[in-house]
Amino acid sequence: MTVDPGDEVITAVELYRFYRAAGEETLALRGVSLGVRGGEMVAVAGPSGSGKSTLLACLAGLDEPDGGMVRVHGEALSHRPETVRARLRADHIGVLFQQDNLVEHLTVAQNVRLVRRLVAPPGRVPAPVPDLLSRLGLAAVADSYPSSLSGGETARAGLAVALANDPVVVLADEPTGELDPASEHAVLELLRAWCRRGAAVLGASHSPAVRARADRVIELVDGLVLR
Repeated sequence: MTVDPGDEVITAVELYRFYRAAGEETLALRGVSLGVRGGEMVAVAGPSGSGKSTLLACLAGLDEPDGGMVRVHGEALSHRPETVRARLRADHIGVLFQQDNLVEHLTVAQNVRLVRRLVAPPGRVPAPVPDLLSRLGLAAVADSYPSSLSGGETARAGLAVALANDPVVVLADEPTGELDPASEHAVLELLRAWCRRGAAVLGASHSPAVRARADRVIELVDGLVLR
């Protein structure tokens, strides 16, 4: 991870995203702008259908906005070939999805190693896998398969995959969804710890606990940021 604390490491400018189905048009994002600095944890709150997941997909370069631009670490991410977006994700971004973060037939350690093998940035030497898993409280289940993990262990293992390449930006979609309070607290502590290392963390969530631990909350309603 290479970032100066306080630098804005991911920026969205006037993002628009719409979908058409059966002759109807849905505006998922309507001119959303935001920036997240290194060392900052930002929560994106709002009701279901407000555009939170669409926003995270655009910020990660997994979806293309119909208008506007995303920059990560100073480099344009939007409106570029998928090969370029994939390289920028590998270099800078870790993504924690709501589900399906783990390959079921691989152990926790093998899941992390797979990500590193597939998308590790050239020249970067992240912490050894046992060290990363130990930091996340997963050393005891490193050789376990996803089906044998508890809800809290599954969430932390997904986070380990997101952090596999030492990203400067962590994007988390409902990072504590359906977790008990103790597991939720543990995951949020891990995200805060990553912020202290200089990363920018943005989490989309309904959870009051996520809002309470964030440095800043962005309210999203009907694809609009409420100011």
